[in-house]
Amino acid sequence: MSATRFIGAARRGATLLMHAIHGGLLGAGLIAFAALAANLMEHGPLRYFDGSMAEAHAAVASRYDFGAAAVEPEPPTLSAEMERVRDYVARRYRVSAVALEPVLIAAEDSARSVGIDPLLVVAVIAVESSFNPYAESHVGAQGLMQVIPRFHMDKIGAEAGEDALFDPELNVRVGTLVIHEGLRRFGSLQAALQYYGGARGDPEAAYYRRVMAMKQRLAAAAGRGQATTTGV
Repeated sequence: MSATRFIGAARRGATLLMHAIHGGLLGAGLIAFAALAANLMEHGPLRYFDGSMAEAHAAVASRYDFGAAAVEPEPPTLSAEMERVRDYVARRYRVSAVALEPVLIAAEDSARSVGIDPLLVVAVIAVESSFNPYAESHVGAQGLMQVIPRFHMDKIGAEAGEDALFDPELNVRVGTLVIHEGLRRFGSLQAALQYYGGARGDPEAAYYRRVMAMKQRLAAAAGRGQATTTGV
């Protein structure tokens, strides 16, 4: 046999062999596909439990946080009534309305938590410090509501620092609790306010009258109807 004929025969043989292999692979693939389809019909969709893939997915998810975004709580806001009070106080005392906002929010929240009128708390702030959060008296009363720390550590908290009452929101919370304490101990708003002002022995109740006069002005600014001088 010549070399040319031998090469041609070899090529034809190789081609037949490749067709046979291809046909076998195709047949095996068809058989595997049929088995897979039968398994799906019988058992439902396949589920993969490859540990390495699960770990990889968890790592990517933790890095890029593909989950639902956390819902941020709505920031607290002033009531419409207290917004009018804010504007009045800002004009009267020449205080930034932005700086007043958290103070008045704290007044509303703290007062409502103990069942008293928020305007009473704001009136005490006006009388005590004229809305100066860094006010300090010669007897050591501090902050917006001029709380004396040594008398009210149970309300401030033992872990608080010595300047804690210069935090406006904490000061308002503590001052509100002092008013509430006076109401519980003495049973009337007049006695509670005289207690707050350290003037329980004053027969004229001057402190009470000052606070209630301020509360009446605030009520008018808030747009309330006929303001009273007796409500808590």
